[in-house]
Amino acid sequence: MSGPLIEAHGLSRWYGPVVGLNDLELVVEGGIVGLLGPNGAGKSTFLKLVAGEIRPSRGTLRVLGHEPFANREYFRALGFAPQQDSLYDELTALEFVEFLARLSGLSARDARLRSQAALERTGMAGALHRPTRGFSKGMRQRTKLAAALVHGPQLLVVDEPLTGLDPLGRREMVALFQELGREGVHILISSHVLHEIESVTENIVLLHRSRLLAQGRVGDIRALLSRYPHRYEIRAQRARALASALLSLPATHSARVAPDGLGLTLETFAPAELERELPRILGELRPGLESIEGTDAGLDAVFDYLVA
Repeated sequence: MSGPLIEAHGLSRWYGPVVGLNDLELVVEGGIVGLLGPNGAGKSTFLKLVAGEIRPSRGTLRVLGHEPFANREYFRALGFAPQQDSLYDELTALEFVEFLARLSGLSARDARLRSQAALERTGMAGALHRPTRGFSKGMRQRTKLAAALVHGPQLLVVDEPLTGLDPLGRREMVALFQELGREGVHILISSHVLHEIESVTENIVLLHRSRLLAQGRVGDIRALLSRYPHRYEIRAQRARALASALLSLPATHSARVAPDGLGLTLETFAPAELERELPRILGELRPGLESIEGTDAGLDAVFDYLVA
């Protein structure tokens, strides 16, 4: 692949009077990228454009150097697991994945071997010969993912892949995405399960109201949100004394002690300065520190700040 993984300029898509995506400017270099946004933000429209299911109404989109729409050469490099449930209920899991593998151009022998391997990789080894009509939501998700992986794509596009999975299934799916990323597969993953996305990648694209709102690493985006103070949650035996000492620092914006007298919420607009001073305060005061955690630097908090 030469050039960016995804490159969009003035990308727009509308459905009659409804705007699905509006004048999107976006460059994604590659790797694993989380696609985020509230309902109606344009995520599904963008994924359909990347998957080549629909044509842009205006602007340009290139993925892996190709224009995606109706492009057979591009489709050979793409694996797409849509949010919609699209299994053939009369087929077994193996028959379903094998059928799609044959459509992608694999020989009968390769299709059978690779379909079995893909299903085993997605945790479906014990249900290869079961009809999909009896599958749970999680099993259907795993089967769709196997179908997207069977032909060895360069780019995997997955829409809400964690929906319907139990906690163990989510961990296994996250581990699989991480493994695929290490193998060099590019992944564009859309999900509402923000903490799971954060465990897969720090690189996000956030859409809001059909436009690009933010892009980059979560920590870098948080650092740009200067209007919101950074928040720390502290537990200490002498939380009130610690709060009093911290309030004497210029870097401290506010300090609130919890009703139990042990919890302390600290806010600052200068986190680097505060973190330089904090060890000295703790060493001098010895407040019985139990824990300290930055609570608003994660993806959930950044998402809330950006779409508020």
